[in-house]
Amino acid sequence: MSQSAPQPIKPPFTEESARAKVQFAEDAWNSRDPERVALAYTEDSDWRNRDEFIHGREEIKSFLRRKWTKELDYRLKKTMWCFTTNRIAVTFEYESHDATGQWWRSYGNELWEFDATGLMQRRIASINDAKIQESDRRIR
Repeated sequence: MSQSAPQPIKPPFTEESARAKVQFAEDAWNSRDPERVALAYTEDSDWRNRDEFIHGREEIKSFLRRKWTKELDYRLKKTMWCFTTNRIAVTFEYESHDATGQWWRSYGNELWEFDATGLMQRRIASINDAKIQESDRRIR
């Protein structure tokens, strides 16, 4: 018996498909693989991430390589906040440590907009960081 490739999750979203899209994103980001993550975005995707403005898959990959070089042992949890036909809002938190061993919890909100094929064409992220002790970690 042969298995077919999974079908892309694309608009219009239902609650079930929007939640699946959020889980798919969480799994991809937790892989810490810039090539894998970038495939979820359009070639000309626009991001605002903190104070950075990123355009296109190549800049996304470069950004993610830099990110995961600094944010070690990164683990993320995303939660769907709400959705519309082609947009999803999520809250998230992730934990990582820097090269000195200081642990951080970063948390915030993301607004996602998708094209008709299910690729993300726009991502707006607002993120805050808090120092934590390793013993205070919630995501393992």
